[in-house]
Amino acid sequence: MRYCINCCIHLLPNDLHRHCFRCRGPNHNNQKCPVCKGESQIPLYTDSKQMKLLAVLEVRTDHSESWNGFFCLRKGKLCSLIFGLLIMTLVMASYVLTGAKHGLLLIPSPFHYGAFASNPSLMDNESLSDMKDHYQPSKMNISYVKDYPSIKLIIDTITSKIEFITRQRPDLEELRKQEPHMFSVIPNKFLPNSKNPCWYEEYRGNTTTDPYATNSYALYSKRFRTIFDYLRKVFWNHLYHYKDKHYRLRCLPHFYIIGQPKCGTTDLYDRLRLHPDVRFSAIKEPHWWTRKRFGIIRLRDGFHDRYPVEDYLDLFDLAAHQIQGVLQSEAAKERGKMNIIIGEASASTMWDNNAWIFFYDNSTEGEPPFLIQDFIHAFQPNAKLIIMLRDPVERLYSDYLYFASANKSAEDFHEKVAESLQLFENCMLDYSLRACVYNNTLNNAMPVRLQVGLYVVYLLDWLTVFDKDQILVLRLEDHASNVKYTMHMVFQFLDLGPLSEKQEALITKSPASNTRRPEDRSLGPMLPTTKAILRDFYRPFNTKLAQVLFDDAFLWKRT
Repeated sequence: MRYCINCCIHLLPNDLHRHCFRCRGPNHNNQKCPVCKGESQIPLYTDSKQMKLLAVLEVRTDHSESWNGFFCLRKGKLCSLIFGLLIMTLVMASYVLTGAKHGLLLIPSPFHYGAFASNPSLMDNESLSDMKDHYQPSKMNISYVKDYPSIKLIIDTITSKIEFITRQRPDLEELRKQEPHMFSVIPNKFLPNSKNPCWYEEYRGNTTTDPYATNSYALYSKRFRTIFDYLRKVFWNHLYHYKDKHYRLRCLPHFYIIGQPKCGTTDLYDRLRLHPDVRFSAIKEPHWWTRKRFGIIRLRDGFHDRYPVEDYLDLFDLAAHQIQGVLQSEAAKERGKMNIIIGEASASTMWDNNAWIFFYDNSTEGEPPFLIQDFIHAFQPNAKLIIMLRDPVERLYSDYLYFASANKSAEDFHEKVAESLQLFENCMLDYSLRACVYNNTLNNAMPVRLQVGLYVVYLLDWLTVFDKDQILVLRLEDHASNVKYTMHMVFQFLDLGPLSEKQEALITKSPASNTRRPEDRSLGPMLPTTKAILRDFYRPFNTKLAQVLFDDAFLWKRT
């Protein structure tokens, strides 16, 4: 039996040849068949036995394929292909519609992540741990971006929006309305013969009363319970008795180390507390002005009960006991003011105003109507403030290494910097610089704390309420290279008396505190691309800072 190769490639039994797609019917004639006609066709002879397809070799003399044969043989596969493409089209359409609905597609720019919440009141009932979702970028667009020119466009946009506008200072009556309890506890006049803002407060408890039973610092932290156990034992010995009444001496700090984190504040604190005339709060960083008085223990845990001002004042009882002993001595009366001064070293005081949005109304265009310094100045207009700063680029990397919990690397840091810059740009497109710097939602969404390095923004706001001669600004780079010189500057600023050679050596030659951990050092420096990006971002802020302080060292050109 003969089989046409073009239309009967499959080796079929003789009785099935009539089913050939092109040569239908039993009267097939190769000479008359329009497909089989011609010399180019080679008939294939087989016997009636069924053969395996893979055992047959197809032979052609002409390499040109017949499209008719192709469609004849591939009709089933072609239908399957068309059906598959149809299914794929439907799946893609469903994906696009779903993605558009959830904001995952059609992003205006590869570097525009998320949107800035235009109405902060919408988030009043959310916990702080949920705030990050409002600025959560699309996960499928986050990548390790090494393209410096692309990120530079983001920085250029931010720079073009920078305006250093002087804030309006609130009046005293407005502050009283916001914090009536605080104003009822702290008087507006203090003891005249003490450098510290101290006063006597009547104590109405008896000998069986625990004066620290409700102190939130003692309740929420086991670390401080030992301190409060000691204070309970000596409490009654330091009460002042007058006309059948008991009085306790209350004090606020004479000076504050207000910032910034990862800039050497711990080392400065450790050296200052070695001075015989300096006393600090029982806890190095109470964070009361910025967090605890609002009920914030850790930002990720949301709000707890607010710490009253009495809990904060309890932290200075150890120092108050010593001050009271000196005040009552004859020596103190003869020499006038005593030399002991109290300090407090919360590194969040300068910059952290994140809680305002949950407590203060009447904000103007997203800017906080009241800042921490407004309240400190209201009670202590003569307070002294110490600020330790550092190259903001290096500060940010140190901050990342210290606070990141896992998967730390120079590449991961670069990715987080890129993401944070994009979020900050989004904010700056719609809001003022101050509104973005103090915005809780944005600050909690950024993977790294870019805003902490915008030193001049915070400093200018502190200068709206405090005089420049009340603020000492130091550089960590200078402190690291010449500890003795910076400590002498601090002693002079605080009007501390001269030290013996032994005392000075103890303070200036002790090893540095809170240095980088060995496991973090092994990660090496940040990527050169990351450093160049951050230099560009911080440059306009450093330039303004150098102008305000009349010191080009704050440009950090040599670091």
